[in-house]
Amino acid sequence: MRTVTISMRLPQAEVVALEKLAQELGTELGTELGTERPALLKRALRKGAQGLRFERACQAYRAEEATLSRAAELAGLPLRDMILRLKADDLKLSYGVEELAEDLQE
Repeated sequence: MRTVTISMRLPQAEVVALEKLAQELGTELGTELGTERPALLKRALRKGAQGLRFERACQAYRAEEATLSRAAELAGLPLRDMILRLKADDLKLSYGVEELAEDLQE
């Protein structure tokens, strides 16, 4: 896999908090030295990006700009997982016969 280097500036307080978290996560994993900063930053970035995709998908679904299956696609989730997570975001399942027919065609 091809990789790209990204650099960023963070306030000192955030760096200290990240270092502390890396140490705590490393201890939980049984590593005396802690989790290395790059590994922690990659993990945090991935989790953050997943959360942002889910939020975007929920907004589109709530505004009726996307069907449930399209919202799941936007979130990068299987349809079943999207349905299970709807409640966590206070969304109600509005899924009718037309949407079912659409999803079955895809």
